[in-house]
Amino acid sequence: MDAVYAAGSLPVAAEDRVTKTIATRLAIFGFVVLDEVQVDGTVRRLRPSEAIRLSTAHPWRVSRRSSRYAIGNDLPPSDLDLFAAQLA
Repeated sequence: MDAVYAAGSLPVAAEDRVTKTIATRLAIFGFVVLDEVQVDGTVRRLRPSEAIRLSTAHPWRVSRRSSRYAIGNDLPPSDLDLFAAQLA
């Protein structure tokens, strides 16, 4: 998972069942997304229910999930501390 988050994505060979199994588990929990790379180079997003079947017909690309939420730079300085990390 560190490699995926550092690089943004990680190619997985078609026959690499161990990596595909781990990637599927991470996708189920929502940490990564899986794309199946077709013969012509196009990609198709896999749902976790599809990935569980572990097809070895095509290679995969494991990518970090993009967040739907972002903090804009247009916040007033008085509100920036609302988004600061808090120690538990």
